[in-house]
Amino acid sequence: MASKELRATYTIRALDCLLDCASVKVWRWNGSKIGDAMTFLGCSYLEIAKLQVQRYMMLRNQVRAAPTSLELGENGTMAYGVVVLMMPIDCSTTSTATSNPTYKNQSLPSPILTCGAGMAIAACIPVKEQIELTETERKIFDRLLNTLRYFNLQTQLRVAGGWVRDKLLGKECCDIDIALDNMLGSEFVYKVGEYLSSIGEEAQGLAVIPSNPEQSKHLETARMRLFDLWIDFVNLRSEDYSENSHIPGRKFGTAEEDAYRRDLTINSLFYNINTNSVEDFTKRGIEDLKFGRIVTPLAPKETFSDDPLRVLRAVRFATRFGFALDEELKSAAACDEVKTALADKISRERIGTEIDLMISGNQPVQAVNYICDLTLFWVVFKLPPGVEPAVSEGCYRLSAAYVDATWKLLQRIGCSSFSGEQRRLALYSALFLPLRDATYKDRKGKKIPAVSYVFKDSLKRKASDAETVINVHKSLDKFLSLIPCLLSNDDTQLTKVDWGREFVDVPVSSQLRVLTGFLLREIKDFWRVALLMSTLLFPTDIGCTEDDGDKQFQLDKREELFVSVENAVVKLGLGKVWDIKPLVNGKDIMNVLKLRVGGPLVSEWHQKVLAWQLAHPSGTAEECVDWMRERCSNCLVARHFCST
Repeated sequence: MASKELRATYTIRALDCLLDCASVKVWRWNGSKIGDAMTFLGCSYLEIAKLQVQRYMMLRNQVRAAPTSLELGENGTMAYGVVVLMMPIDCSTTSTATSNPTYKNQSLPSPILTCGAGMAIAACIPVKEQIELTETERKIFDRLLNTLRYFNLQTQLRVAGGWVRDKLLGKECCDIDIALDNMLGSEFVYKVGEYLSSIGEEAQGLAVIPSNPEQSKHLETARMRLFDLWIDFVNLRSEDYSENSHIPGRKFGTAEEDAYRRDLTINSLFYNINTNSVEDFTKRGIEDLKFGRIVTPLAPKETFSDDPLRVLRAVRFATRFGFALDEELKSAAACDEVKTALADKISRERIGTEIDLMISGNQPVQAVNYICDLTLFWVVFKLPPGVEPAVSEGCYRLSAAYVDATWKLLQRIGCSSFSGEQRRLALYSALFLPLRDATYKDRKGKKIPAVSYVFKDSLKRKASDAETVINVHKSLDKFLSLIPCLLSNDDTQLTKVDWGREFVDVPVSSQLRVLTGFLLREIKDFWRVALLMSTLLFPTDIGCTEDDGDKQFQLDKREELFVSVENAVVKLGLGKVWDIKPLVNGKDIMNVLKLRVGGPLVSEWHQKVLAWQLAHPSGTAEECVDWMRERCSNCLVARHFCST
């Protein structure tokens, strides 16, 4: 047995690759290829592989990274295997492929596989050897090549970055960026426009976006629309492009120089339109893509100094593809110099866009964990000065824990039962849950939620996002007070609920429906998000049978709690209560009250009418008006006795 262990990373994509067994390879210590995964020796291991595939298919909808690992190799006897067989099984209970194996652990696989016996099993992610163009892409590239011929240009046209990466991975991509080796993008797009005019076609959406070196945007970008796709054009960047601090230069780089100035090796690949070939000038792009590595083409600090936002991009791509961050990259990302540059040089809009893509992505928990581990949390989610109560430096770990618990609950409950927007804002609500009571004073001395500042100033996100998350946070205390009543369907417990409302003529048996209805009308479509957050805060019993990682939140009990309360709300017929139209309008109220103009009294009666309507779901407009008249009559009698 070798004295060292070699760790090989894999991705969820490698699990998919096992299904056709096309690209999983077994490697020795010295890196020589042993053979294709399905031709390795030992039929019993192949049987185990089949069982694992069956297990994987059952859990496919739940697959995500989780902290567990499998030790392969016992004195070398299990040196052969497949990297994606990560769910530990008790082989002593099965000898044939038809047996039912005993799974030692029901948790999902880890991105780390530790192999003993001096061998490592490395998962090759399937990467295409050549790029297959769609019909639209072929038309676009034909127009561009014809432009070169029309003007007798010697320009090399290269598609750069993400489009090449995604096409090699077999994914479609509509984000086409073209790098030019001897002219500016603006010069070329005008020539394309001129060529299109010569053949009776019209150039659409021509625009030039100037460089902005102070915000780490060093190159001018030209844009146009071809066959309903936006195409960006930019000249190749040179080794010293970042030094042009204020004046865009005319120096063009080579394709190799440009590749090394890219953010990551997997994004440094080119597709040469002229030669119909993929170019890997760093000699690492395709290899890192195959083996799931997030690495910078140059030394990480140098790459980050060109554009500090690349730190967050590295995190986003690592979590998006399930790739591993390079250790040197992580060290550079966490250094004070890079963090200061990220805070000072990069616009908050760009930072917010990256964070939003992470939160909306397939691994938001890992993204937040990376941000915490790299000590970037307070750089990204910058707080306003004078926050009260003071926020502890280490509360970001609690934020990460809430995001983790929320994500796991979403998986348990079923992500499909939440819209994409609800899932996104649920994760933001969890992320900022430790800040829900924190406020600061604006210039006029008005208290503003700190969460509002983080959304609007630190991330430059939509005001509506901030409003929704703040409303969810504000509703939590109300939800927490209602949960015991909803669980027991016991209206007598409502005596403990004081929301400052007076519900006139609401029968005791209807008060729970009225209170819950008003709460849901406040947060509308996001009431289930608020319920999800409330279940995290609701006290549960001490006893717990879950894995250590879930003990803090007792997720099995909280899932049960969520489902029970959700069913209670639905049983009350309040699923879309915010869409209920009032039985009487303002004019009706004014007629009953004999008012000539509206005012606060009309608004007050709007609330009373709504309470009556919630208490009498089968009531009619006529019955509601009769009730109003009776109430007004009683009020007049009461006033008469009070005056005498």
